Amino acid sequence: MCETASREKERGPDDMSSRISIPEIAERLAVGRIAVYTMLEQGIIPAIRLGRRWIVTRHAFENWERTCGMPTGLPRITEHKVT
Repeated sequence: MCETASREKERGPDDMSSRISIPEIAERLAVGRIAVYTMLEQGIIPAIRLGRRWIVTRHAFENWERTCGMPTGLPRITEHKVT
């Protein structure tokens, strides 16, 4: 088995290669970083926010990119605050 294949086999779900960076997203969409952060804040790009960090999985982004941003699967539930 080649070295690259063995490294890929060792990767787990927590490996950074399973995530996509903000600069990489910006490059793939041909927009700036600020535009990417705006899309993340608006829920356009599928991601999870942990504190001040955005976690975007490569799988979710590529699925979103492949479907032109159309939602697939279950609809998102929006929380409503009761005051």
